[in-house]
Amino acid sequence: MKSSLPSVSIVIPCYNDSKYIETAVESAYSQKLENLEIIIVDDGSDEKTKLVLQSLRSKINKIITQTNLGVSAARNAGIKESSGDYILVLDSDDFFEPGFCKKALRAFQTGDNVRLVTCYAKWFIDSTNYQIHKPAGGELKNFLYRNSALSNSMFLKKDWRKVGGYDESMKDGWEDWEFFIRLHKDGGNTIVIPEVLFHYRMKKKSKTSIANQNRYDLLNCILEKHSDLYKDRFSETITYLINELKKEEAARKRVQKKMDYKIGRFVLSPVRFLRSLY
Repeated sequence: MKSSLPSVSIVIPCYNDSKYIETAVESAYSQKLENLEIIIVDDGSDEKTKLVLQSLRSKINKIITQTNLGVSAARNAGIKESSGDYILVLDSDDFFEPGFCKKALRAFQTGDNVRLVTCYAKWFIDSTNYQIHKPAGGELKNFLYRNSALSNSMFLKKDWRKVGGYDESMKDGWEDWEFFIRLHKDGGNTIVIPEVLFHYRMKKKSKTSIANQNRYDLLNCILEKHSDLYKDRFSETITYLINELKKEEAARKRVQKKMDYKIGRFVLSPVRFLRSLY
């Protein structure tokens, strides 16, 4: 007999992440839901990672193996094979606090138009170097010019199917933001749980850092794909683009000022040394 309790599938794409995948799986397993399914999508990982995944078999319901196709394809593959009504995607180097799923499910019960449930997050390098990120959530308008949810958030499988899943052509990042725009395109909202229930590991080479290096190409992709939305908000869009240019210019000036200061110190140091002799 099928349980009346909501079912959740946690989908974890994994590519060469032998170091942190166990922590991600443990955080999924710790959710302790009656109807919980944990799916790993091995996106073409090396042998070291495959051995770690095999050692975690007792806590994983399914391992899907594919060639390296990128995080969007891995998420889609896992969600396609999932049995849950609700989907939680989790990157292999990050982790949730044990209570996230239960709190997210309660948030979904607050209304019929909930498309996404997210939470506050700790972005960390180590135990002493971190910052708290508080996504804004909200409606479509809140997602047009920035991502207002964590990429690791919960949504309904039927909504994923309705909008066509993640865009597998977006391999350099921001695929989550673009997916969220489509989730909200016909209405609905994102609820933010005001607690730090997610931990994002900040690494030198991460999905976010790669995306930031390609930010203008990715922004162009989103603007073109949803040109109807941005044309309807032409004035807001122009303001947003100008502000982006201003931020870029300000950052460039800060870097230049820092460089000029360092060059100045280097040039003047011999002079200062000679003066000190007299």
